[in-house]
Amino acid sequence: MTQLKFDAKVSASAQEALEPHVRPMYDQPGARRMAIIEFAAIERTEPAPGTEKEPSVKVRITGLELPNREQEGTVREAQRFLHLQRTARGTFDDDGQLELADSTLRLTGGMLAYIETARLRAGLEHWREYARRLVHGPELTVTEVRHEMQALADGLSAVLDTARDHGDDA
Repeated sequence: MTQLKFDAKVSASAQEALEPHVRPMYDQPGARRMAIIEFAAIERTEPAPGTEKEPSVKVRITGLELPNREQEGTVREAQRFLHLQRTARGTFDDDGQLELADSTLRLTGGMLAYIETARLRAGLEHWREYARRLVHGPELTVTEVRHEMQALADGLSAVLDTARDHGDDA
């Protein structure tokens, strides 16, 4: 696995954005600040074959903005949504309906758009893995391929129909 390393230097604009927060952070040990960052790869290390070292990439913070108190909730909401989008999970019941995992439902906070995003993400993830297993599985006859493609199409339709049905409830 490739390791990510942060360079201690930051761009001048990022340093400028940080300056008003340095003293308050010093005065309050354990304090936290939200930030939106941009980083750029500046160095790549590829160990020689047969060595025990892992490849790594070093990045430097090139852009940085810190929200004020009024903006912090919006940034936290965006962070929560991005986390939900990345981690949404669920399973299909016997009727082919997607049931979101409890951990995913907790992240939605009951918000319909978040629930639908998570539902679609989890459903697409399931059917993507199904398709990957087909591609990397044993050779199939044309009839078997048609059958598997129909199952894939039916599954994707169920995901979309479930999302549409839930959208009508709003």
